[in-house]
Amino acid sequence: MADNKAKSTKPANKTPPKSPSDPAKDRAAKRLSYDSNSSHEGAMAGEVSALEEAFRKFAIHGDTRATGKEMHGKNWSKLCKDCHVIDGKNVTITDVDIVFSKIKGKSSRTITFEQFKEALQELSKKRFKDKSDEEAVQEIYKLIEGKAPIISGVTKAISSPTVSRLTDTSKFTGSHKERFDPSGKGKGKAGREDLVDASGYVSGYKHAGTYDHKVQGSK
Repeated sequence: MADNKAKSTKPANKTPPKSPSDPAKDRAAKRLSYDSNSSHEGAMAGEVSALEEAFRKFAIHGDTRATGKEMHGKNWSKLCKDCHVIDGKNVTITDVDIVFSKIKGKSSRTITFEQFKEALQELSKKRFKDKSDEEAVQEIYKLIEGKAPIISGVTKAISSPTVSRLTDTSKFTGSHKERFDPSGKGKGKAGREDLVDASGYVSGYKHAGTYDHKVQGSK
């Protein structure tokens, strides 16, 4: 019996041994998996509606730290004004402020895109009273889709008597006067440098070019 026990052996492991992994192949597989996920996420991110794109543009307006995911009350009011949601009749700036305060959280100062759509739904009932709720929402969306903040024009210079006097070339004297013609237009190089007069007249002669006119007039 002892001999039989000694001769008995453990069943052979039929599972083939794992081959040593190739680090380069592992890294390549991980990179392909990451690229595939990134491409999928990029495709999902690219599917942004025209309404959400407008929301993001207004949300980051004037704030370099904004992410575009939330909108402050100031930018909300600008959006309603620039996109003509405010018509001064059915919807006023007061209506816009009231809706914003109603939709946002009690302790929050911003609204999300979903809250933004809720706010628009509230305003659409006032802005388009003659349409059904669904049609009113679509109409107010059309006012905003694809829009961007309107940038104010360059501030106009304020005219003052002092500035006018300093820029009036007719009152210039000395070398400054020589740089402009009677109409106030600059002479360019001729007003800055002494150019040689090759006309044949004596330098400084004030009646150059009048000879032919005088001779013809005397005939």
